[in-house]
Amino acid sequence: MPPRGSTGRRAEIIRLARSTGLASVEELSAQFGVTASTIRRDLSLLTEEGLIARTYGGAIALGRQPESSIRQRAMQGFDAKHAIAKWAAEQVQPGETILLDAGTTVGAMGDYLRTVADLTVVTAGLTALEALADADAVRVECIGGTLRHLSQGFVGPLAEATLERLTFDRAFLGADAVNSELGICEAELEQTRLKELMMQRAETVYVLAHAEKLGRRPFHAWAPIPAGATLVTDSDVTEDQIRSFEKASLTVAVAPQLMDPAVRPAT
Repeated sequence: MPPRGSTGRRAEIIRLARSTGLASVEELSAQFGVTASTIRRDLSLLTEEGLIARTYGGAIALGRQPESSIRQRAMQGFDAKHAIAKWAAEQVQPGETILLDAGTTVGAMGDYLRTVADLTVVTAGLTALEALADADAVRVECIGGTLRHLSQGFVGPLAEATLERLTFDRAFLGADAVNSELGICEAELEQTRLKELMMQRAETVYVLAHAEKLGRRPFHAWAPIPAGATLVTDSDVTEDQIRSFEKASLTVAVAPQLMDPAVRPAT
């Protein structure tokens, strides 16, 4: 018999997640005899309390999540990532110097920046470097440092020393998760330290994250986001999510869906 009351139901959700690893909203709704919206509220509360972590598609998994590789992440939320990347690239003006973080969403911006006139791109990620490697119109510089193989990004003292000698018109940062109170979440402290420096050195800061990453706490390393920064997300974002970030003095930009996400930008 399903447990009565929200407290018992949420305790059972945690137990199920511990034993099976994953459970869908629909399965939980049917099992407990409540609506899907009730289950989603339960999951949101448990996520905020750090007891579970939401995964793409509405499933949940308990506990600290293993960091996935950039290849594993490449196809997760593909349409949303490219919609965000396109919107973000459209903010860049000719003649600017911009910083691109590591990661798949920020890296996808490279495809939309290849023809921007007199543009200088400084990057910490191999994904952006690959996208712009043969873009003759764009000056490309890499901050160097120690390569994190999972994220395909550079970190460490050499990367930090380079950033301390540069400033940027705009910085575009990725994230494993974003929380309105705590900021950008990453797997390692050296990643969050680098992101803090990136945000300090830029006139305008953008954090790129599709809606499924918002409100999560998969790891324990954080980089606070400065007031006035812009969170760029996709059309799956909820009004509650938007309000939570706006209360933290952030601007929320919702990237429109691509008309045909299968069509990549001309190169």
